[in-house]
Amino acid sequence: MIKIFKNLKKNDWLFLACAVALIVAQVWLELKMPDYTAKLTESVSSGAIVQSEIWKNGGLMLACAFGNMAAAIATGFFSSHIAANFSRSLRTELFNKISTFSDKEMNYFTTPSLITRTTNDVVQMQMLIAMGLQTLIKAPILAVWAICKISATSVEWTMAVLITVLVMVVTIAVVVSLAFPKFKVIQKLTDDLNDITRENISGVRVVRAFNAESYQEDKFNRVNRAVTRNHLFTSRVIGAMMPVMTMAMNGLTLSIYWIGAVLMNRAGDAMARVTVIGNMTAFTQYAMQIVMAFMMIVMIFILMPRAMVSARRINEVLDTQPSITYPAGGHGKGQKGEVEFRNVSFTYPDASTPCLTNISFRIEPGQTFAIIGATGSGKSSVVNLLPRFYDCTEGEVLLDGVNIKEYGKRELEERVSIAPQKATLFMGDIKSNITYGAGTDIADDDPRIRRALEISQAEFVGNLGEGIHADVAQGGANFSGGQKQRLSIARAVFKDAGIVIFDDTFSALDYKTDMLVRRQIREKMAGATVIIVAQRIGTIKDADQILVLDEGRVAGLGRHEELLETCPVYREIALSQLSKEEL
Repeated sequence: MIKIFKNLKKNDWLFLACAVALIVAQVWLELKMPDYTAKLTESVSSGAIVQSEIWKNGGLMLACAFGNMAAAIATGFFSSHIAANFSRSLRTELFNKISTFSDKEMNYFTTPSLITRTTNDVVQMQMLIAMGLQTLIKAPILAVWAICKISATSVEWTMAVLITVLVMVVTIAVVVSLAFPKFKVIQKLTDDLNDITRENISGVRVVRAFNAESYQEDKFNRVNRAVTRNHLFTSRVIGAMMPVMTMAMNGLTLSIYWIGAVLMNRAGDAMARVTVIGNMTAFTQYAMQIVMAFMMIVMIFILMPRAMVSARRINEVLDTQPSITYPAGGHGKGQKGEVEFRNVSFTYPDASTPCLTNISFRIEPGQTFAIIGATGSGKSSVVNLLPRFYDCTEGEVLLDGVNIKEYGKRELEERVSIAPQKATLFMGDIKSNITYGAGTDIADDDPRIRRALEISQAEFVGNLGEGIHADVAQGGANFSGGQKQRLSIARAVFKDAGIVIFDDTFSALDYKTDMLVRRQIREKMAGATVIIVAQRIGTIKDADQILVLDEGRVAGLGRHEELLETCPVYREIALSQLSKEEL
């Protein structure tokens, strides 16, 4: 829990120091008021009422009250400022950390869980600081200070307070021991709730198409009921604590007056009784201060368990070291675009069998290299190793003769461009998606944009009213599958990297568009090394080299005509799509 507060900035620590000083001032002012009350009570009880004493002590009590109010307002200002800055810093740290994760870490945490940790868990920490900072600091100081002040007054009264405090401490301990495990479960269930909600919203068309609304509702209701049950349990446990505290407070008040009556009977003269009455009045206020301090501690323990769980979940993300690391600098070699896999094997995390086994091939600069194979044969796994979405388990992946692990992060990213299997578009406009990562100062008439649109055959952009400034919804929901793929191709082309990967990016294109895109790639990207993953023979048959994969192993490597003669797997795929005459 304490570890997470390292995200507080220098100004926040300064504000925290000011808040602590103001809280100490509040406690001092609150504990001075019973002293003035005792003096007033003694003055009234003695019968010698002096108007000046009433004005003096009453004025001092008002001054303490107004001073306490001003300190509380200032403390609230500092607390809210610290909480807001802390949550901003924490969200930034989480976002930056998640940005360094490879697919391995993303799969381990899952997207819904990372969203929950970045939002809900951070909010829990913000609430703890905003609402609990004053309480967390004030309650212990107030309780200890008040107990010290009353301990010198009467042993009997002190014992009554200590017994009441013991009852409260035991109650709080029982409640925390019961509620804390449930709060941990609630945060996990919140992840599941986000997961199901996200799945239902993103797949709403499929849900409706298969009339599966009731099935999805059942999935949601199961998790929702589990969240509700846990919330009810923690609410009931915490709710049972308040009556105990109220009973302890009322019992303490009765004890104080009963002990006061006994002490008054013991007192010999009238002046001694007057002193007892004054002390009893002051002691009652001190006792209430102690009880209120423990009531504040109760509020802390309502906020604290869930915040502690959130802190652990946040720290788990921040403490996770990315499995893929990069050297500080680069090797500085020139760009040629040569790619080589040497005896590469790869096993996905937590998988029992390798996905790729002993893969070896070499791509010359400027070549078009194609990969084909049955579904699940490892095509995408091969191309995911080049930009280091994963690292190979065995062997080496070389870029221009250098192991890619020796490249700096930015250096490698600048050399490799990829149009992924699933076309991903971001909210904004078409231009911001095509020029993604290149900055915001790209002119509308930049020839690279026109070139990217021509290569990707995205002529539909010109038919839109706003052209390249047409809006793009989240995930590109306002475009068809083929349009999204063409914009994804345009983005990969615009980057103008030495190596461009098209990971099954032509699957949603019709045959004519597929042919035109490949023709444009050959004509306008002649100097680039192009890697194409595809299912269609027509898409890859003109490639300089074709790698055929079968269950993660190399089944063939060569040109189209050679593979038809020498590779049964390739020939079987080809004959399943085209006739002998067409081949």
